[in-house]
Amino acid sequence: MNPSLSVIIPSRNEALALPALLEDLALLRQAGAELIVVDGGSSDATCALALGRVDRLIESAAGRARQMNAGAAVARGDYLWFVHADTRVSAASIQNLLAGLSGRPIWGRFDVCLSGRGLALRLIGTMINLRSRLTGVATGDQGIFVARESFEALGGYADIPLMEDIELSGRLKKCARPRCLRPPLTTSSRRWERDGIWRTVLFMWRLRLAYYCGASPDQLARQYHRGPPL
Repeated sequence: MNPSLSVIIPSRNEALALPALLEDLALLRQAGAELIVVDGGSSDATCALALGRVDRLIESAAGRARQMNAGAAVARGDYLWFVHADTRVSAASIQNLLAGLSGRPIWGRFDVCLSGRGLALRLIGTMINLRSRLTGVATGDQGIFVARESFEALGGYADIPLMEDIELSGRLKKCARPRCLRPPLTTSSRRWERDGIWRTVLFMWRLRLAYYCGASPDQLARQYHRGPPL
């Protein structure tokens, strides 16, 4: 018997992006997967657009780690799949996920590509995937999936405002290397296009290096939300 699946989607003011993701996941829901949207205090129509398209719509304190933990706490699936609201998921990716879960992996993630056009954005996606395969560390944009039992044994996401995905995957890879799936998920390139492609890349590298060197996630989160310096 294949394991059951709960898809947990943290959201906050994602009215423009969320409906497309829920449409991508509609057939998965019809096949028995549980869809959970965890809203962190949206002031737009995010919640209204989710109604009727998900199995559970809950609210929690803002912050991806807190929202994803809140979703995991009410989820019923054997596996938890954390998907950002600005992600697009192909039917082939869903099929490969379900096939992969039949092997009962501890955890895994997808390759990723950025939504925008241009060689630079394609190169960034390739770099993200290569780095992840070499290090065994995944980011939230890569759609981390994890056995519920393992997630609960590790205590879920750390209650930090940034780098929660890297922190969790660092603990998970001590249990097992991630299962790496394709085709890639498509994630929004809006941050790169808004702030400048290479400026954003260097900014994210600097934040990640600071985290590995022991910088406070609270301090890093403040820098992240201010964006790269001009």
